[in-house]
Amino acid sequence: MTVTLGIDVGTFESKGVAVEDGRILAESRRPHGLDVKHPGWAEHDAEEVWWGDAAAIARDLTAQLGARKPEALAVSAIGPCCLPVDARGTPLRAGILYGVDARATEEIALLNAQIGESRILEECGVALNSQAVGPKILWLRREPHVWAATARLHTATSFIVERLTGAHVMDRYTAASWAPLFDIRAAEWGGTHGICEPAQLPRLLWSAEIAGAVTPEAAALTGLPENLPVTTGTIDAAAEAVSVGTSRPGDMMLMYGSTVFIILLSETRVTDPRLWAAPWLFPGLHAAMAGLATSGTLTQWFRELTAPHLPRDDAFATLAAEALASPPGARGLVALPYFSGERTPLHDPGARGAILGLDLTHTRGDLYRALLEGIAAATRHVVETFRDAGAPPLRALAVGGGTRTEAWLQATSDMTGLPQTLARTTTGAAYGDAFLAAQALGLSPDMALWNPPARTVEPRAIPAYDAHWRTFRLLHDRTRDLLP
Repeated sequence: MTVTLGIDVGTFESKGVAVEDGRILAESRRPHGLDVKHPGWAEHDAEEVWWGDAAAIARDLTAQLGARKPEALAVSAIGPCCLPVDARGTPLRAGILYGVDARATEEIALLNAQIGESRILEECGVALNSQAVGPKILWLRREPHVWAATARLHTATSFIVERLTGAHVMDRYTAASWAPLFDIRAAEWGGTHGICEPAQLPRLLWSAEIAGAVTPEAAALTGLPENLPVTTGTIDAAAEAVSVGTSRPGDMMLMYGSTVFIILLSETRVTDPRLWAAPWLFPGLHAAMAGLATSGTLTQWFRELTAPHLPRDDAFATLAAEALASPPGARGLVALPYFSGERTPLHDPGARGAILGLDLTHTRGDLYRALLEGIAAATRHVVETFRDAGAPPLRALAVGGGTRTEAWLQATSDMTGLPQTLARTTTGAAYGDAFLAAQALGLSPDMALWNPPARTVEPRAIPAYDAHWRTFRLLHDRTRDLLP
C-alpha cells in the first residue's frame, strides 16, 4: 500500500498527516502566532513559521512512520501571500499575508487608475482588493532596501516547495490571486504592469503536478527521504475543499477556520467584482471564491477577552456550551463581525465590528452567540452574492475547526437555507494534500471512499433570523459614516 504525506501551514496552526488509502497513520500539529505590527497588517516570519513548521512536522511524521517510507508529499499553506527572497532564497522581510492584510489600499487605487478597473476584471477575473498580491508587491517599493535585493517572489506554499526541492513554482489556482499579474483567460502570467520583473515570478503548474524532489539538504533538515516527489501544492482552502470531496460543478465548500472561506466549483468562469475567480486545481473546472476577514480569529479574540483564565480547549468548550444555551437570535443582539474590515462581498477594509441591542441582562453566552450569528449572516451575504452572480450552490460541504461549534454550524444552515454535509474525517487541508500527492503518483484515489459523509446539518426556519437579517444588512451602511 502507498503512503503519502500532506503538510499544511495555517494562520495559527500547522498540521501534517501520513495517509495510506485514506487511513491516517500519523498526525502532527504545531501552533504559531500571527504578527500584527500595525492596524491592517498581518504577517508571518517565513523562516520560523512557514519553513520551520513544515520541517518540524515532516520530522515528526517520518519518525512516527519508522521503517515505512512515504512515496510522495504535497504541501499547502495560507494564501495568497507575498514574500520577497534574495538570490539565495533567504527571506528579506516577514511574509505579508492574504486578504486579512489590507496595507496596499493606495497601491490598489494606483493600479486601478493606471490599468483600468474594467480591464483588470476582464483579464484577471477579479477586481483588485486586499486579497490581490500585485498591489502588495508594489507596496514593497516602500522598502527600497528590500526591493533592491528581491530576486524571487513567493507565496507561503511556493516558499516551502522551493526549500524542499529548489524549484520556484506555483499552482495556477494560487496565481489567480496575484492580480493584476495573472491572465485568467490563458491561465498564465500576463503583463507585469511595471509591478515586478517576469523573472521574479514562479513557473506555473497545476496543483497535483510534481514540482521536484526532496534535495539532500532538505532531507537532512526534515527527515524526508531524499528524492521524494513533491507536488506544486496549493492554498490551504483548496486542499481543504479536496479533503471533503468538493469535486463537481455546484459543489461549495464552507471552511470554518481563522476566516470563513468559500469555494464554489463551476463548469464556466464566474466573473463578478464582488467575488474571486480562479482556475481550479485541475484543467477543465473553475472556482469562484469568497472569504470573510474574521471568523475563527474573532472567536479567539473573544476567548482571550472573556475567558483568559481557562485553558484554550476548555475555554472554547465552555463558550460553545454557553452560546448553545442562548436562544437563536441571541436575545435580540445583532453583531457585525467586521473586526478586521471585511473581504467579500463588501471589500471594505475600513469596515468595523459592532454589537447592537445590548442591555444589562445579556450574558457572555448571548454575546458569543451574537458573534457566531454575525459570522453566519456574513456567510449568508456571500451565498446570496453567488446566487446573484448566477452560480447557486447545489451542495454545501462543511469543514474546519469551527464545525465543532454546533451553534455556529446550525446558525449558518438556518440563515443560508443550505444543508451542510460533514465528512467523517475533519483533519482538513493536510488530508487533502495527501490525496493530491496520491493523485500525483497516478493512483486515482476516490475521496468518497477515503472520506465518506458522516452527517448533514439541516436548515431550520427560525423567525428571529428574519428580523436579524434585515438589521444586519442595514447596520453597516447606516453606521460606517459615523466611524472615525
